[in-house]
Amino acid sequence: MWEQIRINKRNSIVLLMSMAMVLFALGAVIGHAWIGPQGAGMGLLIAASVWLVMTLISFSSGDQILLASSGAVEVTSEVHPMLFNIVEEMKIAAALPAMPKIYIIPDPSPNAFATGRSPQHAAVAVTEGLLVKLNRDELQGVIAHEVSHIVNRDILFITLAGVMLGAAALLSNVFLRGSVYGSRRRYFGRGGGGQVIIILIALLVAILAPLMVQILYFALSRKREYLADAGAVRLTRYPEGLANALEKIAGTRIPVAAANKVTAPMYIANPFHGEEANLFSTHPPMQERIDILRKMAYGTAYQDYDRAYQNVTGRAGVMPASALRETESVPPYSAAQTSTPSVPQAETKAQQHIRIGDFIRQTQGFTFIACPCGVKLKLPPNLRTDKVMCPRCKKIHELSTKTNN
Repeated sequence: MWEQIRINKRNSIVLLMSMAMVLFALGAVIGHAWIGPQGAGMGLLIAASVWLVMTLISFSSGDQILLASSGAVEVTSEVHPMLFNIVEEMKIAAALPAMPKIYIIPDPSPNAFATGRSPQHAAVAVTEGLLVKLNRDELQGVIAHEVSHIVNRDILFITLAGVMLGAAALLSNVFLRGSVYGSRRRYFGRGGGGQVIIILIALLVAILAPLMVQILYFALSRKREYLADAGAVRLTRYPEGLANALEKIAGTRIPVAAANKVTAPMYIANPFHGEEANLFSTHPPMQERIDILRKMAYGTAYQDYDRAYQNVTGRAGVMPASALRETESVPPYSAAQTSTPSVPQAETKAQQHIRIGDFIRQTQGFTFIACPCGVKLKLPPNLRTDKVMCPRCKKIHELSTKTNN
């Protein structure tokens, strides 16, 4: 996936430059409209200053701005141990250099997103609705999707774009409000017809600039979602977990109250629910994503996702060439659990990460139950129940008194 990481870094630079051009043009036109020809340079200078400040803010604390605008609250492991456990598992499986910070958004609609400027400085946010509606396998699929965004460096692009879109909207609103509430004489009482034309052009640019920036923002959202789905399956080796999670998310018609046009592309699914897919949609069709995941019957490697993608969509593959050249075979989780090869085989990276994660859970007092269907249930030490149901085959497992304690 190194190609995609390089493309995302390059796109972040292109996005910064493109948004700079839009902001500079907006500033120059507004300056010309307000002051006259001599004000174009001043407007350009103000726009450049805004762009520079917003860029510095994006790199230093852009993720905190987006999290705060979403109403996200950072939590500790005591608040939701299972969520922390899953994030830790995926952090190990993806070989992230640092543990992402974990946030919960007090909202009943199930959704999630990742943000940050690098794998060393990343955060994962989930809604309360997601924690209520999903079981462990499904939640693991969602977290793996967000961790894949972190691995692929999507989060830098999203963070930069979100803050820059806000800057363009801010300049535009300042001018439009000044035009509406300002003195007519100030704008139209001097300069004759030429000044009126400049004013009209400025109004048009002020209206179109945020739209142009938003189109740039949305341009690459869809492909990133497919790649994150593929990465999630590779980390969990269980496509059905993410597919079921997306199905439950799609079946909820409650919009995320704190979401807006800036933060919408960050979420795993459209937070506004009910909007039809079109040219400017931030996410691929949900049913298409679910169908692709459920077509992955023979493996969970990038090649298997690409094959399923082509089968479902009828389009050319979506995975970069470097991912397709990988020779590592990643079988589905159930097959890996039930197969007993006659010849010992070298442990794959995915198997090694899972083994390490299980070892960490054992040291934390977790109890393991092997279900006949191939699922290994991993129960936290503070579980208060006499029975537990397998999320795949629905078999009920009786727990001993020792387990409950």
